[in-house]
Amino acid sequence: MADDLTLTPARTAHSPLAVLHVLGLVIAIFSTTMLVPLATAFLYRDAAMLAYDKAIAITLVSGAVLWIATRHARRELQIRDGFLLVTLVWAVLPAFAALPFLLYLPGMSFTDAYFESMSGLTTTGATVLSDLDKLPPSINMWRGLLQWLGGMGIIVLAVAILPLLGVGGRQLFKAETPGPMKDTKLTPRITETAKGLWIVYSLITTACVLSYWAAGMSPLDAVMHSFSTMSLGGFSTHDASYGHFDSPLIEGVATFFMLVAGINFATHFMVLRKRGFEPYRDDPEASWFLIVLLASCVGIALFLWVQGVYPDFLTALRHATFNTVSIATTTGYASVDYNQWPVFAPLVMLLLCCVTSSAGSTGGGIKMIRARLMVQQGLREMVKLLHPQAQVPVKLGGQVVPNQIVFAVLAFMSLWGASVTVMTLLLLATGLDFVTGFTAVIACITNTGPGLNNVGPATTYASLTDLQTWVLAVAMLIGRLELFTVLVLFTPAFWRK
Repeated sequence: MADDLTLTPARTAHSPLAVLHVLGLVIAIFSTTMLVPLATAFLYRDAAMLAYDKAIAITLVSGAVLWIATRHARRELQIRDGFLLVTLVWAVLPAFAALPFLLYLPGMSFTDAYFESMSGLTTTGATVLSDLDKLPPSINMWRGLLQWLGGMGIIVLAVAILPLLGVGGRQLFKAETPGPMKDTKLTPRITETAKGLWIVYSLITTACVLSYWAAGMSPLDAVMHSFSTMSLGGFSTHDASYGHFDSPLIEGVATFFMLVAGINFATHFMVLRKRGFEPYRDDPEASWFLIVLLASCVGIALFLWVQGVYPDFLTALRHATFNTVSIATTTGYASVDYNQWPVFAPLVMLLLCCVTSSAGSTGGGIKMIRARLMVQQGLREMVKLLHPQAQVPVKLGGQVVPNQIVFAVLAFMSLWGASVTVMTLLLLATGLDFVTGFTAVIACITNTGPGLNNVGPATTYASLTDLQTWVLAVAMLIGRLELFTVLVLFTPAFWRK
């Protein structure tokens, strides 16, 4: 598989059949992940056991048939093949991940099952399911595992694969700008990169499991919530999310590990390798990430206290900190129904989810690195208005950022804004109210999960029509794959030989 995933500059026409060959192998391997919920069903003797037997068989056979049928097309992949492969993997795997839901949950439509699994693998956390407390343990474990696997997949994409395609936030550190990716030399080969990141991700997840368990969670809840915490996914085993536990200690553990997961995992790798915290100081995103979150938590807490939402500042600070960090890092947990807060607070939280997480983390959104560059570009333009002949470079980490990267970020921001606008208008055309439609698009394209109004933290997405659900599923996909990776497939130049 490692050889199949080697990406080289295009010298000949790209072959969709070669991409399908690798896709078949990925699907077959993906079937083995269902052994985890199957083992959970066996351990807890829950009613969903037979669903995994059938799902594993269907997925394994489908992948094997596709792999064998295209074996004659096996060859080294080109860069353009990479775009197609990445998009197909993230679009097709949710269909197979939906099988346990379809096979066990009576009356669940394919649209809802696909939405739930897409939400899991993209670490969005938007759900159409209710009565989570009554679901078989294995179904909740499968939901959490999907997010954990998706989170790791996103890290490998962001740090190893997307830069090779010329896409992604870490492209900003390429060559000219010193940062974690340049110093770590993590990517001599994709397989080596993936191995290092898996180790870091697994170690921190294990620490999260033990911390949750020590804080009072049951072993099953500790594992499942660790999966959705480290992936910044937000799925829970309870309808009330973290309000079910009503524990400041558990909320504190969750807040800490959400902050950890919101920082570039290449930086965590360097910290472990160097046995020191200097990489955090040198990371141009980490300090801003923490400063913005700290200021936002205190500011929202003061606002809630002054507005009389909570009787004292400490209570306001507790709920403001947990829910602000959760939404800003695009996790989507909730300890209270912040949809009932004065609208200023939840809107600020949704604004934060667009820009706060670091590139190379499991978070979604525009990413802090792009937001910083846009702020500096805006300042540069204001200086040039006053001094037209001045040469005012944009700098990051003490190094000049080339204009071509600034222009690429401007293009990304424009396309991101256009995507939000188009999808919001589509939802409004189907009869959805503006607050629900707009916040649902923001919550899905940033992979956050809950929005406001009819898709708030105390409700689900089950009330949406099939068309609305598919629009938001697409929003999750293009948001998670950084837009260009998907949209480039719809250009004539991509298919031209």
